[in-house]
Amino acid sequence: MGKNEEEDDQEIESFSSDDEEDKGGAEKCIKHYSSSQRILLVGEGDFSFSLSLAKAFGSAHNMVATSLDTQESLARKYSNGIENVRQLEARSCLVLHGVDATQMSQHFFLRTQRFDRIIYNFPHVGFLYKEDSYCQIQLNKRLVKGFLKNAKTLLKEETGEIHVSHKDGDPYNKWDLVRKAEKNGLVLQDSVPFCKDDYPGYLNKRAHGSCSDDTFHLGDCTTFKFRLKSLNS
Repeated sequence: MGKNEEEDDQEIESFSSDDEEDKGGAEKCIKHYSSSQRILLVGEGDFSFSLSLAKAFGSAHNMVATSLDTQESLARKYSNGIENVRQLEARSCLVLHGVDATQMSQHFFLRTQRFDRIIYNFPHVGFLYKEDSYCQIQLNKRLVKGFLKNAKTLLKEETGEIHVSHKDGDPYNKWDLVRKAEKNGLVLQDSVPFCKDDYPGYLNKRAHGSCSDDTFHLGDCTTFKFRLKSLNS
């Protein structure tokens, strides 16, 4: 199921051409996102969130959807993962596998791009320790820090926003998301409740372990919107 580098290059070239050709279409929106924005999705599970946006837009020519999983692990972990990717690619989305959120600014293609929106829903390193343990919290804080450091370099300076959706309450408030962003030269522009029902078809997956295809209880969640700190801020 793996792709060779020539096939990857062909998909990227096709994506770039489609992106230029489709700019003139009527704008379509879903919640905070629109078809006129250049959108990077990070840490996708079964790609159902990306597909929800693509269906709302009627096309995904403006989207790059990435996952840490290889194609092989995607097929193994999620019942609908491969089908979701096929639907995204049919809508002209560029799908990239094996992309580490903490190193993505060095990716051979992503490092040449700048985005209006960079989205990471419910970042998590996996269930290595108890969720409220010191070690687990530190690992998740390291993930968030690495993501924000990389994402800021891929953001359009004037209009770009980084969106992180995150569970509220203990122990998630101990990840110091806002402070991590501030230390990385970002400022909090807004924070709004996250509602899964706003994105039809989206299934938040556990992504790790023997129950990777199961959903998890969300409870109260927030989408944090960060932008680059201006020199005058």
